[in-house]
Amino acid sequence: MNSVKTYTLFTDHDVYLFKEGRHYKLYGKFGAHSVEKDGVKGIYFSVWAPNAKKVSVIGNFNNWNHKDHILFPRWDESGIWEGFIEGLTWGTLYKYAIETPRGEILEKSDPYALSWEQNIQAASLVSTTWYEWSDKEWMDNRWEKISLKLPYQSMKCIWVHG
Repeated sequence: MNSVKTYTLFTDHDVYLFKEGRHYKLYGKFGAHSVEKDGVKGIYFSVWAPNAKKVSVIGNFNNWNHKDHILFPRWDESGIWEGFIEGLTWGTLYKYAIETPRGEILEKSDPYALSWEQNIQAASLVSTTWYEWSDKEWMDNRWEKISLKLPYQSMKCIWVHG
């Protein structure tokens, strides 16, 4: 049973830039991203595996079973496999199980992961770059300290000539 649903963060333009080698923000497309699909929260996964016969997401949520949670290859022959798994959250351990054309199953960490296990298994960890800043007071008053009207304060530099 495949409990992965179709979903994509890639636009046609993203895929065009990716194929051209000119997409400079792939970290926002590949990897694991927390999303909401049809009112249900979960994680979107995507990985580039152009020669794979099958790609699945394995992890602590499915007992590392490569027969469940199979991703979908994109129709555009980009080599991108992707899908949405509902109910997963930050902190979920996962890897990609990639089946080669010869039938070997390779377990791979996510090259776009933001965090990993700190042990020998090195599974990727669903994570985020989101951060709640607590510097509102400083931001509101920074004009008092950083202003073009204040005198210039230079740093002393020591140049070493060799």
